[in-house]
Amino acid sequence: MPSSKLEDLRLGDEWIIGQRGPRNSVDPSRPYAVTVEPELGADGNVADVATVFITNRECPFRCLMCDLWKNTTTHRVPDGAVPGQIEIALPQAPSAQRVKLYNSGSFFDSQAIPRSDGARIADLLAGLQTVTVESHPRLINERCTEFAAMLEPELEVAMGLETVDPDVLPHLNKRMTLSDYESATRFLNDIGVRVRAFILLRTPFQTEEGGLEWAKRSLDYASSIGVECSTIIPTRVGNGAMEWLQANGHFDTPSLSSLEEALDYGVSLSSGRVFADLWDIDKFSSCTDCGPDRAERLKQINLSQEFLPWVTCHCGT
Repeated sequence: MPSSKLEDLRLGDEWIIGQRGPRNSVDPSRPYAVTVEPELGADGNVADVATVFITNRECPFRCLMCDLWKNTTTHRVPDGAVPGQIEIALPQAPSAQRVKLYNSGSFFDSQAIPRSDGARIADLLAGLQTVTVESHPRLINERCTEFAAMLEPELEVAMGLETVDPDVLPHLNKRMTLSDYESATRFLNDIGVRVRAFILLRTPFQTEEGGLEWAKRSLDYASSIGVECSTIIPTRVGNGAMEWLQANGHFDTPSLSSLEEALDYGVSLSSGRVFADLWDIDKFSSCTDCGPDRAERLKQINLSQEFLPWVTCHCGT
């Protein structure tokens, strides 16, 4: 059991796995979810984006806050399984010309998506405008160049930056430095691939005020190294480890007000798109009267990248 002092915590793979509950039952021949929602593109146009949640093996990087393992397999999926899942998913989103392929890990992990599947995946995506895949920064290499060259659509790679807080990043079990992130971003930009950063709002070991400030500094950093799009994600419980951290005073969920302020700040930079992640947004509001209107405001800012007046309420927002 880890001690209560940050400098003494040993939150590695073994401990993180030990806090988990059961996985969900998944079928490696099918994506575990497909969603469609509007998003503002880099071209300035709002269009439907399909997100295909690929059933795949668990990511080898077991980050402290990640719960994506819940919908993964314990073994490598067969060759050809991922293209088969994409082929099943695309007809479910006929209106979408932009697609995100999220495989609960890294697209360029050869043990997750075999290199031999690349050409078939590229064929399936022909005719689309953009394709977004996700990767750990340390897996960005010439395979990205190879895949981008196969694609007809433009490629975007999403990578978790999480936070630039030097006291916290080493404790997230991310096994990444800011130098790794910058090198990966510059590599992708050099081959004409856009980068999307995932930035956490109030990570473990941060206060509410500190979490907001470090989210802003992370937005600054992302902009400075060539990230074109940043998504601010309120940190959540749900993987076992986060519940332990919350119970022991090392974490609490951020407020909706902090998410609002972080998004307003990001948009004010006028340096690429900045989005607020709105999944389960109702869980971050303490007021049922103004919560839905505040969530709608965030949605509209996501789509317009323009400041909108804050919602006022009897709760004091």
